[in-house]
Amino acid sequence: METDDEPHQIPISNELDLHTFRPSEIGELLPEYFMECQRLGIRGVRVIHGKGTGALREGVHSLLRRLPEVAEFHYPAAEGGWGATWVILKPPAPLTPPAPGSTADPTDG
Repeated sequence: METDDEPHQIPISNELDLHTFRPSEIGELLPEYFMECQRLGIRGVRVIHGKGTGALREGVHSLLRRLPEVAEFHYPAAEGGWGATWVILKPPAPLTPPAPGSTADPTDG
């Protein structure tokens, strides 16, 4: 039985509907979702936040301005109008190989 505190899997695509998430989850959800999109080669994501009072949209936009993986975003989205924002992600950063002669393990973090 799944509780509200347990993470749940969501399919990764070029569309993320935030209606099923609490506003408090967005700060963690968006960066993780965008990282997976980058890993899968998805560069554009339509984030559906709904029209409502605009509080969720403003929270999403504020977060998008701070996320390093976001190249740009457009509101309203061409598809989804005032209830969605189109996000363009930067390409994923290339893995940097260790310097010649280095004994550092690149998987150590």
